[in-house]
Amino acid sequence: MADPRKFELEELINRPGTYFNPQTEVLVVVDDSPELDSEIFNMEEYEGADWVLIADETPVDEARRDELLETFQASQDRGRGIDEELEEEEEEEEEVGSE
Repeated sequence: MADPRKFELEELINRPGTYFNPQTEVLVVVDDSPELDSEIFNMEEYEGADWVLIADETPVDEARRDELLETFQASQDRGRGIDEELEEEEEEEEEVGSE
């Protein structure tokens, strides 16, 4: 079964949320709430542009961002601990069964 938390880049750009790539350590926030006047982008200089940089600043509250990352990490650590315990129990059962 596919992990519901893993997305390809093409998938995440159409789904609002906060995404992190552990390999590149890049955090992407997809927010579909802003409304910009579409006439601005009907100008020739923007034709065919996939992405337009609106600002260099990040409109994300850093404290909230850190809280989200810590919550996710804590939930993954708890899940990993349960998986490791189950694996250890299975290994012990195999050792007892093979004796």
